[in-house]
Amino acid sequence: MNAHEPGAEYAGTAVLGVDGTEVEVEVDLRTTFQPIDGQLHWYGRLARSAALRSTRAGTTVVLRTEHGSAEGRLSDLDPWGRFRIAGTGRPPF
Repeated sequence: MNAHEPGAEYAGTAVLGVDGTEVEVEVDLRTTFQPIDGQLHWYGRLARSAALRSTRAGTTVVLRTEHGSAEGRLSDLDPWGRFRIAGTGRPPF
């Protein structure tokens, strides 16, 4: 699968809208359908970015790729400075 074709996975460049600012980030995203709630869930990691240094876990953001955009939420910052991101509904890829 080409990393830039729409599908169940996306790895590449995206634009993250956070607190009125847009930041270009590298992302690695996946989707899964959850039959318990009947929704599509998308999730993944953002590459470490100095522009996100003051951003806090729990922040609601908009993630945009060349295939679309979606609202998500940042969570757990790992020891390498990478945020986890997750959303429900149509993914941004």
